[in-house]
Amino acid sequence: MTVSTLDWGTTYRVTVLDLGLACCGVEVMAALEGHRPEQLAALGVDPVHAAGEAHVLVVSGTVTDAMLPAVIATYQEMPEPRYVLSVGACSNTGGPYWDSYSVTKGVDQVLPVHVAVPGCPPRPEALLDGLAALHRLIS
Repeated sequence: MTVSTLDWGTTYRVTVLDLGLACCGVEVMAALEGHRPEQLAALGVDPVHAAGEAHVLVVSGTVTDAMLPAVIATYQEMPEPRYVLSVGACSNTGGPYWDSYSVTKGVDQVLPVHVAVPGCPPRPEALLDGLAALHRLIS
């Protein structure tokens, strides 16, 4: 994958909302904290750990109805402009748990999702592609 330097016009940062699930959360951590810092730097991405510092919220994993208020509160703590990447089948549509009474049928039901990254789980490169797609959307 060839990644070119992107001029975001301002510094955008990515915060990871870890819902405590292994699948997509592990792939997101691999992309943001893993062995590809040069690709992340080329995208202008600076991982942070506080909602007040982030402009891009990465939601990965199954969003349960019990966890939903925390997801919404995190989004509301972010400064404007703010964007949402939904990563993986569970975050996008509920995944294999879509018919459970306790699973939100996609985070787009409650937050404005700008880019949805498909997969179960998507590879780290897919998250980087999603960030590049977000850049093209904003540009």
